[in-house]
Amino acid sequence: MGFLRNSGVFIERSSPRRYTASIHGMPNTIVMFQRTGDIPLKVKEGSVDLGITGLDRYLEMGVDVGESSLVVEDLGYSKCELVVAVPDSWVDVTSVDDLVDLSITFRERGREFRIATKYPNLVQRHFFNSGVNYFSMVESSGTLEAAPAMGFADMIADISASGTTLRENRLKMIIGGSILSSQACIVGNKTNITKDEESLKDARYLLEHIEGYIRSKEFFSITSNIKTDSPARTASQIREKPWISGLKGPTIAKVYTADDESWYSVTVVVPTHRLIEAVDSLRQAGGESITVGQPRYVFLGQGQAYESWMRE
Repeated sequence: MGFLRNSGVFIERSSPRRYTASIHGMPNTIVMFQRTGDIPLKVKEGSVDLGITGLDRYLEMGVDVGESSLVVEDLGYSKCELVVAVPDSWVDVTSVDDLVDLSITFRERGREFRIATKYPNLVQRHFFNSGVNYFSMVESSGTLEAAPAMGFADMIADISASGTTLRENRLKMIIGGSILSSQACIVGNKTNITKDEESLKDARYLLEHIEGYIRSKEFFSITSNIKTDSPARTASQIREKPWISGLKGPTIAKVYTADDESWYSVTVVVPTHRLIEAVDSLRQAGGESITVGQPRYVFLGQGQAYESWMRE
């Protein structure tokens, strides 16, 4: 809700207990509040057109996800990892390579080691690719961290943001045990949504807002006053340094001062990680009164997420 609001998409929900809502300015769109794990299935079956969920939940559906496809892979929040964690008492197990040997040892003793997880498809693929061939899955939707202590699994594979919960339950991550880096994403049902022009219009409206907002976080807008007799020469000096040349080039406008001196306002848009370099470069060019702001949106010539999705 906060992410959409910051993107300029305002959800109107009459009560926190209601599972449906509307979007201001999009009268033909209905918002449904569902469990994260159910959203990819809703998109796949076509009961919803677009869904915001976790990349982990989407990929767990497997390579063949029917009519659904990934529209925006990274919305910039809910960062986490799907990791394998074993009891910290397993002092000799520090990597997935150790699990290869351990799986053989368990099998020789007459059983396979058990992994509690909500992500059987992703975990199985990761283990097979790592050479771990003997294991069994214990699918669970509850609190997985307690599974080894309670005895119904030997280890777990679950989502972790900081690792704190794992450590508090006497579990540890292992080398090579990171299965997936995940975050919030948008998935969509293209077949379903292209049947209706109004749905396409609303999807583009929504995706343009979101994409423009996400891209804006990558840039700062810098404005500086520069005294110069040749704005063209100043523009050339700025273009010589790519990190202050802006998205296309600097914007230079006359500043009308009381003393009629030749002052110009120079505005450039630069990547966030080049901010100080850009400020120093403008200072070297004679810049004064430098102000910095972050644009609310940054739109390119066309909406990349929407256009790419439609071309698939």
